[in-house]
Amino acid sequence: MLTDPIADLLTRIRNAVKIEKVFVDVPVSNEKKGIVDVLKREGYIWDWEVVESKPVPLIRVHLKYGPNAEKVITKVKRISKPGCRVYLQTAAFKPILNGLGIQILSTNRGILSDREAKLRNVGGEVICHVW
Repeated sequence: MLTDPIADLLTRIRNAVKIEKVFVDVPVSNEKKGIVDVLKREGYIWDWEVVESKPVPLIRVHLKYGPNAEKVITKVKRISKPGCRVYLQTAAFKPILNGLGIQILSTNRGILSDREAKLRNVGGEVICHVW
């Protein structure tokens, strides 16, 4: 049993990008679906799908690379952890890497990027930074 399944998702993506894999599989959960959906909307991955397998279904994340194999995701950092939650209000959002990166937040309106949360004027728990 994992104590932090979100950290496991982010680590699997980080490791797969490092060795330039085409896709990575992770066990499914609604929170993970929300995170990979934000990554797709923001253009960090091509797509994701739920793959039925045994003993548990998996999320297959299709990673994105540039035309000369440049990595689109260069760094993923977990911010809010099970032992130390980090919350931000809309006014406290700061650009990640001068606007080149994103924060993924868990809000009362679902899992959103910092850009989407600012447009909807909602704050929440900062899950991770991606750039």
